[in-house]
Amino acid sequence: MDSSFSPVEHCYTEAIQDAISSGKHGKVFFFNEQDQVDSHEGIVLHLKEISGKGFFILMDPEGLIRVDRIITLFGRPAAAYDEYDAYANQCLACTGGYDMDKLP
Repeated sequence: MDSSFSPVEHCYTEAIQDAISSGKHGKVFFFNEQDQVDSHEGIVLHLKEISGKGFFILMDPEGLIRVDRIITLFGRPAAAYDEYDAYANQCLACTGGYDMDKLP
């Protein structure tokens, strides 16, 4: 995984702020440090910047998730959703081992 932080669109930080102000409980899916899909369930408490590392959400129960790696926040697409979607659809672009020129 590229460890450098990527800026996120304003709409995603607004969704995080909405989750913080509502105190809503839910599930967050994200790419973890091993670039695997992971999840954490709880309440988003804070959005904070960690110098040199990027922006993170702090969740209760204890969880710290980098904002640019969040796939969905309480069921809504987030900053890394397009990356996840491209990965999920990757097989749809293959030919399944067939030579397209030899198909009827």
